[in-house]
Order: sequence, then structure tokens, then C-alpha cells
Amino acid sequence: MSSDRGAGIGYIENRPFDELSVGDTAELSRTLTAQDIDAFAVVSGDVNPAHVDEEFAQDEIFHKVIGHGMWGGALISNVLGTQLPGPGTIYLDQSLKFLKPVGIGDTVTVRVTVAEKQEDRKRVILDCLCTNGDDKPVIVGQAIVIAPDKKIRRPRVTMPDLVLHRRGATYDRLLSAAQRLPTLPTAVVHPCDASSLEGALSARELGVLEPILVGPRDRIHDVADSVGLDIAGLEIIDAPHSHASAEQAVQLAREGRVGAMMKGALHTDEVMSAVVSKTQGLRSERRMSHVYVMDVPTYSKPLLITDAAINIAPDLQTKADMVQNAIDLACAIGIELPKVAILSAVETITPRLQSTVEAGALCKMADRDQITGGILDGPLAFDNAVSMQAVSTKGIKSNVAGQADVLVAPDLEAGNMIAKQLMYLAGAEAAGIVLGAQVPIMLTSRADDTRTRIASAAIASLFNHTVR
Repeated sequence: MSSDRGAGIGYIENRPFDELSVGDTAELSRTLTAQDIDAFAVVSGDVNPAHVDEEFAQDEIFHKVIGHGMWGGALISNVLGTQLPGPGTIYLDQSLKFLKPVGIGDTVTVRVTVAEKQEDRKRVILDCLCTNGDDKPVIVGQAIVIAPDKKIRRPRVTMPDLVLHRRGATYDRLLSAAQRLPTLPTAVVHPCDASSLEGALSARELGVLEPILVGPRDRIHDVADSVGLDIAGLEIIDAPHSHASAEQAVQLAREGRVGAMMKGALHTDEVMSAVVSKTQGLRSERRMSHVYVMDVPTYSKPLLITDAAINIAPDLQTKADMVQNAIDLACAIGIELPKVAILSAVETITPRLQSTVEAGALCKMADRDQITGGILDGPLAFDNAVSMQAVSTKGIKSNVAGQADVLVAPDLEAGNMIAKQLMYLAGAEAAGIVLGAQVPIMLTSRADDTRTRIASAAIASLFNHTVR
């Protein structure tokens, strides 16, 4: 919700009962935003679709999303508690009549006026009026308060920042795009636990994947029966153990029967050892790398991070492939010209810090069209890659700095730490796939929930459609 932080550092001061006169007024103005509506709904629990569901609101009487009536009432409380009478006021009664709705973008001016003073009980009756930008009343009413009996002047408290984030919104958009494509035949490798089997079936129900289950047939049926999952009609390719499951899944991809692979209840190295086999694997001319597509509450758009899972200490050519893989994925999920930040500890090329030298080389490779489809800059420290404030403070001139779509870590340890810190300290969601093989590979983790698995499936589907 809107706050008084715009007033800056200062004080709030009251008007004790003896200083008040009939006719005294105070006012403030606020413009209603979509964020105000969301914040009020979160705090109050009032998720009436007239306020938070645009599709529903279009068919209602006002044909638009409208603000909660008590948002205006809260502004009245603001004036009474901070201005007139101000700190020390005790709210006793409030009557309100709502005359017109307030929509997003409407500026509401709240004015309270002392109408009557009751000397015996130190009570004050105030007329309350809220008008819109046309000076037409939207709320009228009257408040009764006990006014403070002594002067109070206090430092204005700086309130905490309020970050509003619609959990899953980014992945919902990707899912919606994937649902418009043909379902992607996918080999689900060794789905012998509930989470991997449920994730694959959920993606199927949503029209994203057509899973082929590869693993011990009896174990797969036992898991399905134990958690009540219906796998009737699904193709199951029997394999005696996890290694064989991975090899069978890779063979399906080599034959063109599937366009993607999804990891089940087995270790990542078991899957990847079959994928990278020089004779029977899924190698392409490009190095394989993992890319996270992260939904970070404090960042305004999806953030791709590479590589946090495959390449431990990538050399320059491997990094070039990592960058190209990430650019291709960014384009597949709807980012037209991805901004790629090559990360290091500093933003200047320093010969003793190899990652800065390689960052400069990668940018020159992009200039020579050895890397295409995105805008590269580096070296950039993490803050310079994602914060315009940091960019301004350091005076960095760049088309990428402060607004990166892709972060390229100098090595696996750095990439993994960045991704995990965003997940566990910033509440980010992370879905990702391995690229550079003949088909995209979903390396889902045992810790991933169903939504993350579905998001990974949607990303794989979008990528597969784009490259094919």
C-alpha cells in the first residue's frame, strides 16, 4: 500500500484538543495502483474478484478492476492518526458512505474537517470526504475520536519496503505458451518415486508432455498404486535398473521417438553418463550446459543462470557454448534480444583474474558473430549485472548492466551458490534444463515440487519447438 515515505526524514506532530477549532482541516492525496490493491488484498484477506481478477471484473457493473472501499477508509485513518488530531488520537467511531468506485490510476484526495468539539469528554467529531481527480465525492462520512490532551512530536518512522510478488506468475506464462504447442514426447527416466512420477503425469494432464516411462515396470506400478496415480494407457519400457533406464531413454531420443528427457529417481551422473557417451550418447557439436530459469521476487523479469550443474571449471570455448545455449533458451521463452552479463568479482579486465580476461574475450566473440542472438557485456560483478543503482553509483556505461536477462557464472561453484542463495534467501523459484545435447534434458531434483517440474517441462517444450 502507499505510504508516507515520500515525506522523507522528519517528524509527525499532533494537534491537541485545546488547539483544535471547528473548521480546521487536513488532507492528503494518493493515486491508486495495482500494487495498492494487491497489498490491501494480502493484508486484509479480501480477494473479492472484483478487486483482483481482471477477467471477472470486465463482466461486472463497472467493467474494470476497482479498489477496495476500505482502502479509502484507511486513508481517512491515515489523516486522523498522523495529522488531525494526529499522534495520541483514539478512534471511537466511523461512518462511511461509498458513492463511487475508485479505479487504478484514480487520484483520491482525503479531507477531514473538525465539525464539533465536546469539551466534557475531549471528543471531536470530524467530517470525512474523499474525492477523485474531478473533485467528485467517492466516500463521505463522519469520524468520532478522543483527541490527545498534550503535544506530541515524534520522528517519522521509516517503514520496511514492501515487495509484492505473484508466486508462479512467470511459470504460468511459460506454461500457457507451452500448452499452445503440440505435446512433447518425453522419456521419463526411472520414475520410481512419487514426486517424479507425479510431475510427469501433471505435465501430461496440462497438455505439455506425452511421457514414456522408462524403468522397472513392476516398481513403477507399485509407486503409482501406493500414491493413487493412474498410469493406465501410458507406454512403459521395462528396464532392470537405473543405468539401463538411462541408456534406454537415450536410445529413444537417438531414434527420434522422444524430443526430451526428464530425470526421475536416479542420480544426475547416471543420466548424464549415458547422454555424453561418445558412441551411444546424445552429443552435438556444442558443449552441454545447464541453465536455470529463475523467478526472483525482487527482480522484474525472469533471470537465467548458467552453469550451476554441469561444467565445473569451463574453459573459454565451453563458456562460449554455455552463453549460446542460454541465449537460445532465453529467445525460446520469449526474450527477443537477451542481455547477457559475464560475471566476475570486478568490472574491469584484470590479467591475474582469469574470469575477467575470458569475459572480455566472450564479448569480442559476440562482436565477431561467434556468439549470436544476444547482447554481451563483461566482466561485471553481480551487483552491476542486476542493480541499476549499483550501475549509477559506479558510473558504468552498458546496455546490459543493471538489467541482465542471463548471468554467466565463472565456474560451477559460483553459479550454484548464486542460484541457491536466490532460492533460499530471496524466495526464488528455479526450473531448468540441460541444453547442447540432441534433445533438452530436465534434471529435476528430489527437492523440486510439482510446479517446478511442470515449469521445467514447459521450458523444454518451448525450447524444443523453437529449435525444431
